[in-house]
Amino acid sequence: MVHEREKVGKRVAWLALISNCILTIGKVAVGLLAGSESVFADGIHSAADIVASIAVLAVVGISNKPPDEDHPFGHGKAEVLSEGFVGIILFLVSIYIVVEGVLGFLGKPEAPEYIALIAALFSYVAKHLLYRNSMKLGEKYNSKAIIAIAFDHKADIVASLAAFFGVILSIIGEKYNIHYLLYGDAAASLIVAFLILRISLKLLGSSIDILMDKNIEKPVLSQYRKVVMEFPDIKRIDRMRARTHGHYIILDLRISVNFDLSIKEGHDIARNLRDDLQTRFPDISEVFIHINPYFPDKE
Repeated sequence: MVHEREKVGKRVAWLALISNCILTIGKVAVGLLAGSESVFADGIHSAADIVASIAVLAVVGISNKPPDEDHPFGHGKAEVLSEGFVGIILFLVSIYIVVEGVLGFLGKPEAPEYIALIAALFSYVAKHLLYRNSMKLGEKYNSKAIIAIAFDHKADIVASLAAFFGVILSIIGEKYNIHYLLYGDAAASLIVAFLILRISLKLLGSSIDILMDKNIEKPVLSQYRKVVMEFPDIKRIDRMRARTHGHYIILDLRISVNFDLSIKEGHDIARNLRDDLQTRFPDISEVFIHINPYFPDKE
């Protein structure tokens, strides 16, 4: 499973890298030749995606390594670092596009050539297919790195769509002599920047939460709690904590059992509980269980 997960991650990253190289050359060239700021900005975004794809390729093998002496909890957070790195790249790209868009409003507006429409539409279709494939595999293998690539493709989808409509508005403005519509291309580049910024902040927020060991969502904890309390020998849950460690979860439990049970009986309860949790929730990699004595008369 681990080998297959790594293989799929690399395949998705390589596909993203090759497609982004092709789209970068195409959109930057068309943006310059056709005079489209939004298509050119979309091309710069694809250029940044190349760096993101390389970053994912660099960490996908590391994240699947088993625990070792220096990393006893595994290497899963390597994927989180790539997710954060992609978020930073998208954030910087959005700032760059804002600057270029504002400069476009200050200059004399001109409608782009029709080929800009074709470039934006082609990019939209290609990225939509890549997004669906990446997100499907990312969710299947619970890979933060692959999901980061999927969100990267999603940013390109909205960017290409915005560029497409921006170019159309500018062309309509020129054809029917509607001056303010000539700014459609520049306005589209600002919309592109805003949509990319939203995605970048989502990726950064997710990676920061994991790096800071934020507790997982309460509905998921409630599912764990329900399983624990199905064991009749467990009288109380004293504490439950769970954190995401890349593509897997580490769960900490403190439970109370009757004070008169033997050490072996307590150990057997903990072992059976661990096995049941990991069977029902395959993404749980480690379960640390501390047993406390339960005194019925003091409750």
